[in-house]
Amino acid sequence: MAEPPSPAGHEAPDKVPDRRGFFWPGGLSARLLILTILFVLLGGAIIVPPTLAAFEEQWLLDRIRAAELASLATEVAPDRVVSEQLSSEILEAAGVEWVAIQSDGVRRLVLRGQRMSRTPYLVDLRDQAPASWLAAPFQTLFGGEDRMVRVVAEPRFRDAEFIEIVAPDAELKQELTAYLWRLVAVTAFVSAVAGGLVYLSLNLFLVRPMQRITRGMELFRADPDDPRATVKLSGRRDEVGRAEVELARMQADVRAALNSRARLAALGEAVAKINHDLRNMLTSAQIASERLAASEDPDVGRALPRLERALDRAVKLASHVLAYGRSQEPAPEARPALLAEAVEMAAEEARLSESGVRLDSDLDPADRVLADPDQLHRILVNLMRNAREAIEQQPERQGRGAVRVALIREGDLSLVRLSDNGPGVPDKVRERLFLPFAGSGRPGGTGLGLAIARELAQGHGGDLVLASSGPQGSTFELRLPGAPARVQAKGRGGPKPRPRPRRKAPTEAD
Repeated sequence: MAEPPSPAGHEAPDKVPDRRGFFWPGGLSARLLILTILFVLLGGAIIVPPTLAAFEEQWLLDRIRAAELASLATEVAPDRVVSEQLSSEILEAAGVEWVAIQSDGVRRLVLRGQRMSRTPYLVDLRDQAPASWLAAPFQTLFGGEDRMVRVVAEPRFRDAEFIEIVAPDAELKQELTAYLWRLVAVTAFVSAVAGGLVYLSLNLFLVRPMQRITRGMELFRADPDDPRATVKLSGRRDEVGRAEVELARMQADVRAALNSRARLAALGEAVAKINHDLRNMLTSAQIASERLAASEDPDVGRALPRLERALDRAVKLASHVLAYGRSQEPAPEARPALLAEAVEMAAEEARLSESGVRLDSDLDPADRVLADPDQLHRILVNLMRNAREAIEQQPERQGRGAVRVALIREGDLSLVRLSDNGPGVPDKVRERLFLPFAGSGRPGGTGLGLAIARELAQGHGGDLVLASSGPQGSTFELRLPGAPARVQAKGRGGPKPRPRPRRKAPTEAD
């Protein structure tokens, strides 16, 4: 069966893309070696032309100065005329064929050799463009055999406008060729040494660390629990060291996420197994509560509503399978709910009491929020239970403390603030406070309570955040969209203001 095509723009990660065209090695070390060789050769190629041009210019200048000194012999000769034999000896000693000087606008042939069979090419050393200066040695090397060069330059030893010589370029070509080979040999040696040092340095400081990082990533992808996959930090403070640190942190975060995921999967599997039996047990408990309703005992009558509410919530939770099991939380059915009543019921379930951790409410009984009553109850219970357990873990407090609840309106937003006077949230726990199985700072805690509470708050379109924390206690802020008006009392005189009572949580005896 043919494999279905991948979506457009996405390539299978395990498939190596088919690159056609010129060969290009895949390894970083091989690429670095090839690029080093190419750049070194390019550097040598850039150095050769100006070096050859300078050598040729100096050689021509030497011939000009030798011819200029030789021309001074005509100044001491009778009538400034030398014999042909002496002229030939002087020209041969200077290595030139003709010497001419221009003075006061008059060009005068000072020394004359044999008649030239070919017209010489001109090199003017007085004003030479960079392009022609760089191209001159290559014209000499590849211009042909038995050529003559005509050189014009400014004189140094005579008072004249310029001095001009004609010389064969065979000797220049021979010396230029020898110099070129020496230059190539020296350049190749220096380039090889410099390129080798550059390659070894880059390979040591860049390629090998990257190979080590890449190897760690490959091993981590194959098996995150493989100890060889952990990147060993070199302690470097450059980009490579930062990459090692970030990779090590990423591996730690991924391992924690994988462990959490494994625990979530195990929890989901366990919940799926016990869900059926749990619902049967809750059904039996509901039947028993219905029988208790027939009792005339006043204590049973007072406790029965709480029992029925708890059973109803337990049945509903079992129906949806526990949070972070195998299903998501159901969508909230938000409606205006009395916040003071919800806080009081949550305090009962969280076991707040006047003799221990008490509830201090700054709420008006008519205050309302827009929320799903059951999910709001679960959020408040989780927050209050966490506060109570944190306070009870402080031996010097003897289990006494307070949880204060207040409501603040900010436009079309309701902010429910729960503050306690407990020990505060440890700094090392804050960044993973709302992560399941990772945010608990108490021994034996699962870290699910705050994660569930935040998920429920976000399901309402709001959020749950840690507003502040310190030695004086912590403050959590539940943000809920919507700001329903308070319940208005009915009567002829219109709405009657109601005081804000200080509510007390019922004791266990109740």
